[in-house]
Parts: sequence; structure tokens; C-alpha cells
Amino acid sequence: MARKTREEALETRNLILDTAEAVFSERGVSRTSLNEIARSAGLTRGAIYWHFKNKADLFEAMMQRVFLPMEEFAQESAQATEANPLDRIRNTALQVADMMVNEERARRVFEIVMHKMELVDDMLPMRDRHLHGRNECIGKVESDFQVALSRNLLKSHVKPHEAAIGLHAILDGLIANWVLEPAAFDLQAQARFTIDAFLAGLTSQP
Repeated sequence: MARKTREEALETRNLILDTAEAVFSERGVSRTSLNEIARSAGLTRGAIYWHFKNKADLFEAMMQRVFLPMEEFAQESAQATEANPLDRIRNTALQVADMMVNEERARRVFEIVMHKMELVDDMLPMRDRHLHGRNECIGKVESDFQVALSRNLLKSHVKPHEAAIGLHAILDGLIANWVLEPAAFDLQAQARFTIDAFLAGLTSQP
């Protein structure tokens, strides 16, 4: 009986998260209340608070469903110590682009984060979460650029931190524009072209 209860609780939690994604996508985060999510899910407000402390907590869980698989992939790539660090950087970035195209949930959550969330009031804690995730991502890429520099795979004047920020800005900008209008361009092809051109500029000789 306890096992069934846990399974039912997980089903309810996922229903809440699925509903929150849909309502956030339609109305925006700041204009959506937990009461509205509960009504849309056919649940009581108490059911929402059983699983989540507040809207920021729910939003965090919604993001984790998408970001955790990406973080696990990045960790697996980082553990491939024998691989070319520039290949790790490229493959990880292109994996993110592939996920945007192939997984509707990832695309919807990224659209919400980039275009439908205001970092005000009860969502202010998400600003710190966003900055932490960004800085952690940049730090991992910077480490790989540092290894590449030590192996003479980059031009001697390349600064790993600046290169990591540049790559992050490229991928972030491509995704932010693509989710607004996916039909405007092929994200996977554009990501390959742009990232390869960026890396070639760091490695080619004058």
C-alpha cells in the first residue's frame, strides 16, 4: 500500500509540473499563481503545497527535470580525460542544441526561462540559481579551454575565461532566438556552423 501511495504521489507531482509548464508558457511566470496551476491540474491548492513550498520551489523542480540530464551528460563528457578537450566542448554544446530540437519539454522550459520569467518578488531566488548554473557551466568550459591551451591546441594569446564566456554567449543567443521562432532557422545546423567557426578562430594559425 505504501508503494502505491509513493507512486501516486509521484504521478501527482509530475502532473503539477506538466501543468505548470503549460500555464507558465501561456501566461508567463509572474502572472501565474499556484491557485491557477491547481485549477488547471484539477487539484486543490493543498495538493500543490504538499509537494512544493512556493512558486519558486515549483519552478526550480520544473527546471531540474530538464537541466539534470544535461548536467549529467556534461559530467560524463568531463570524465573522458583522454578525449580532446575541444571535442568535449563542442560535443557538449551541440548536445544542448540537439536537446532543444528533439525534446519538447526542454524547448518549452527554455522558452519560459528566457522569455516568460521576470526575476521579481518571489522569483528573485531564481536569479541566484540562474547565475550559479551559468557560472558553473562557464567554469567547466573554461577548464577544458585551459587544458587545450596547456596542450598547445589554442593560440597562445587565447584567454580560457574569455573564450568560455564567448562560447556560452553564442549558444545562449542562438537558443534564445530559435525558441521565439523555431522555423526561422535550423538550430542544429546553425549551432554546428557557428561553434565550429568560433573554435576554428581560437585554434587556427595566422
